[in-house]
Amino acid sequence: MTEDCELLDRDLSKMSDEEILTYTKEDLVKKLRKEESEKISTLIQRGRLIKEVNKQLQEHLLEIRELKVVNRKLQEENQELRDLCCFLDDDRLKVKKLAREWQLFGHHAAKIMREDLGGYLKKLAKLERLQEDFIKENLELKELCLVLEEECVSRSDASPAGSSELNLPCGPRDLGDGSSSTGSVGSPDQLHLVCSPED
Repeated sequence: MTEDCELLDRDLSKMSDEEILTYTKEDLVKKLRKEESEKISTLIQRGRLIKEVNKQLQEHLLEIRELKVVNRKLQEENQELRDLCCFLDDDRLKVKKLAREWQLFGHHAAKIMREDLGGYLKKLAKLERLQEDFIKENLELKELCLVLEEECVSRSDASPAGSSELNLPCGPRDLGDGSSSTGSVGSPDQLHLVCSPED
């Protein structure tokens, strides 16, 4: 019985032929049955492990496929973002260039407006001086006309015959605006001729 247990515990591949011949056929059959059952159990366990590994491989392959799909989408989005960045960068450069051109145009326009404004202010000051001179001259002419008219009236009162000989009235007249080249009847030079005494 002890020998049977020893045989069952030992591995036949490690035993010599002489040792194997010392055992009976029944012991060897038992040993073979035991090893066969152990090998079958090992094969079954290995099959389970292989099945589990295959299952895990299938899951990993499925994850890899999903990751490939996600990666492809991310690559497409990345390319779209790159294109968008390039487009926005081009727009930024165009806007920057346009802003620089508008800035130069604004400086140039402001410079021209300052120059034009200075010229207009000089012209305006000149026109104001001319207007003041014209007003002053008109006032002097009005005073002169009043003096001449008073002198003419006094002369006509003193010598009515002279006035009738010239056949020109010597009363108040329309002084006019002095635009005529020869002068109107009531202009200061005409008044001087009408109201001056005969030599």
